[in-house]
Amino acid sequence: MSQSENVSIAVVTGAGSGIGKSTAIQLATKHFNVAVFDIEKERALETVQEIEDSGGKAAAFKVDVQNENEIKQAFKQVSEMWSDATIRAVFANAGVNGVFSAIEYMDVEDWDQTININLRGTFLTTKHAVPYLKNGGGSIVITSSINGNRKYIGTGMSAYSASKAAQVAFMKMAAVELGRYNIRVNAICPGAIETNIGENTHPKENLEEIRIKVEYPEGVPFGGQGKPEQVADVVSFLLTDQSSHVSGMEMYVDGAQSLV
Repeated sequence: MSQSENVSIAVVTGAGSGIGKSTAIQLATKHFNVAVFDIEKERALETVQEIEDSGGKAAAFKVDVQNENEIKQAFKQVSEMWSDATIRAVFANAGVNGVFSAIEYMDVEDWDQTININLRGTFLTTKHAVPYLKNGGGSIVITSSINGNRKYIGTGMSAYSASKAAQVAFMKMAAVELGRYNIRVNAICPGAIETNIGENTHPKENLEEIRIKVEYPEGVPFGGQGKPEQVADVVSFLLTDQSSHVSGMEMYVDGAQSLV
């Protein structure tokens, strides 16, 4: 958003690592005050330290995106901390791969956890951002995935893929609903990116039973596996006025991986 009138704030969830961290750092270079939301406070503080070491302004908040009260209170604290600034950009990025399991054997608790973090978390982040963004407009970007939107061969990924497909549908509904307030909503769909999301991936032993036997080119057609900074470039574009007429769009950041 334009910083010509006052200071703008960017809120980034899951900003303690990976795509979220890279985006938070990049947004700080674009003169945003950055609110770093992460379920692990120590990781959030590390991101803040990197931003401050480079001359930016940031603050860390321990937030579980499944918890409505934590999300609501964090937005309130951000607004009060930087009362001379306005929330203009929100990156709903927090998410997990969750448990990978055959549908027949998947525990409902594992299904619910993936859906709650990825989809409920996106909804709550968006819901509680809207009252602040309505004050002059802004931009929301949601992290979806190629899995659930273009590729369906991930063994045992039914919960993850369902959550990622639903995020895009939610994004489109939000883009239409919030356009009247000059709030843009878009989604990114990354492919293979070098992050630590593997720490939140829990494959079950039953996967061999359902593994899909397909042949497809190995790796990524263009440029190999992506880096968080490359995704951050796209997110930053969508969160600033450079994309002022872009809303309701899912943008694939995968080096054409999902096309083969």
